[in-house]
Formats: sequence, structure tokens, C-alpha cells
Amino acid sequence: MGSTTFPFKTTATGAFSTGITIPAESSGPVIVTAKTSSIKASAPFVVEAAPAPQPPTVSTDSLRFGVATPGGALAAAELDEVSVLAGESPSMVLIYKDFLQSPPLTELNAVRARGAVPLVTWEPWAWGGGVEQPAYALDRITAGDFDGRLREWGQSLAAWGQPVMLRFAHEMNGNWYPWAESANGNQPGDYVQAWQHVHDVVASTGASNVQWVWSPNVPYWGSTDLAGLYPGAGYVDVVALDGYNWGTSTAWSSWVSPQDLFAPGIAALRTLAPGKPILIAETASSEAGGSKAEWNTSLVSYLAAQPDVMGFVWFHLQKEADWRINSSPSSASALNAALLARRS
Repeated sequence: MGSTTFPFKTTATGAFSTGITIPAESSGPVIVTAKTSSIKASAPFVVEAAPAPQPPTVSTDSLRFGVATPGGALAAAELDEVSVLAGESPSMVLIYKDFLQSPPLTELNAVRARGAVPLVTWEPWAWGGGVEQPAYALDRITAGDFDGRLREWGQSLAAWGQPVMLRFAHEMNGNWYPWAESANGNQPGDYVQAWQHVHDVVASTGASNVQWVWSPNVPYWGSTDLAGLYPGAGYVDVVALDGYNWGTSTAWSSWVSPQDLFAPGIAALRTLAPGKPILIAETASSEAGGSKAEWNTSLVSYLAAQPDVMGFVWFHLQKEADWRINSSPSSASALNAALLARRS
């Protein structure tokens, strides 16, 4: 640190106290010497760099916490921020891929390195192409038009060998994706056939490390009935729901509690797929129309009380609304406290 001199005063007994600022880049021994005109004394001090703060660990609680962030699995800073906000690292990281993309092995490795399991949403369309994409109609998938891509993914995931959750063609009971039976020229029954075909081709490559996640939107008035969309117990490992509290952020929405949002869909899944673990694969709340902090607390409390609900994934993005955990300090504080309470 070089040589620095400055004055100080002692008590009548010669005792003194003073502060010394040591540059952050310094390390090793530092000799501190105090002296008067006739007396001096020295003492060595060892300077050690403070250890870098470690992110919170992944919780082992039965209700798992997962997250989706704008940058996905490779955005380490975003995931670190979520870990600090939540008070624990996510045990699931949600990423999105369309049918034009190769298996995301780099991202899978990044998720695994964080001690988490990748939850890959695999979307059978081309991003940006809109709802009407005849090339991706369900009957084209069943006919084998994409079998090369399916085998590529299956072989890569099998070779990777670690657990991966594959959420294929989610929110199929709505009308906003080309794999919905109410869109893109699809017909009733097409979805189940396409799902079973995709499952069988991927499974034929030996990808036994894949957990298949069937993930409708929470049922709503006018949505397609779930019974006709379920591929069957032998084709699904985890059943899931996507659901958001839009509050009053849009003209058509109103504030809805976590129980009112999810209970009807969870009941439907229990009837349709008895014994299957249930995942809330996407959720978050708007700030508009109520207390998001109270909503966060109620969400964790309600889900933790459902023994067959294995976890939830928070959609930590500012998109249609500000869904982020820290859209307000009270929201972040409430989710952190609720997760801590369920760990206690």
C-alpha cells in the first residue's frame, strides 16, 4: 500500500484509536507503526480480501420455486438478482425454444451448473410468424414433417443425460398459438395425435431423462375442454397450469386471488390425470387493482397447502404488465417472506 503518515492523539496512558483505509486491491502483510519523538512500536497486520458474497442456495422444500427471466438460462446476473430477491436460488429455470432452434445444450449446462433443472418450453412454430402458420399445423407434425428435428432433439437430450423437463406446445386450450385446435386449420383430436407422435419419436432415441410436461392455460370461458387435449397417462409425467393475475391492467380483466385463479384448473387436472404431480408453469401478478404483496403471500401459502403441487415458476418479466418480483419493494419483500415461511 506504500507509505502513509498522519497525526493522531493519545490518552494520558498512551492508548490511541484511529482509522486506516487500505486500498481494496491490497493483500498480504501491512506493518503499522506508531511513534513519538522518543518511542515507537510496530505491529503487523495481514490484509485478506473479503470473500465474494455467495448467492442463496436452492431450497429442498417440496414446493419448488422456479423462474423465467428476459435473458433466459445464460443471463447469470438476472438469475442472481432473482436469487437475492427470493432469498433462494430457483430450482427450475424456464427457457423457450421454437422448432427452428437446435437443442440448447449450452443453456442446459448453465442451468445444471446452478443446481437447477431446466424447464424447456418447446414451441412447434416459427417465432414471429403469427398464429396462422400452415406449415406447423398439427397434422403436419403427426405426418412426420419435423421428425428430423425431433430426433435431433431426442438424441442430444439423451446424450446430455441429465434430468430435463420438456413442456411441449403449452397453453393449447387457448386460441393464440398455431398448435391450438381452434386455430391454424387444426381439427379436434389433432393435438393429442401430434403430442403422442412427438413423444414417441423423442422417446425412440433413448431420451429417458426427459420429463414430459403437459401445460394448459387455466380454463376460462370459451377455452377448449381439457379432456379432449390430454394425451394420456403414458405420455405425460407432469401436468401443469399457466395462470396470471392481470388485475385491472386491461379492460377485460379484474383482480383475482391465487385460489380463485388456480383451484378450478387444479381440480380439473386431478380428475383428468389422477396421481400426476402438478406444476404451476407460469404465474405472476400485476400491481393494478389490488395488493400484489398480499397476492404473493397468498400464492405461496395456497400452493404449499396442495400436497400434489410440486412447484411454481415466476414469470419475472416486464411484458404485458410488470410481472417482475420487484415491480415494487413490497412485492419483493412479500415473496421473499412467503418463501422463507414455507421453508420454516
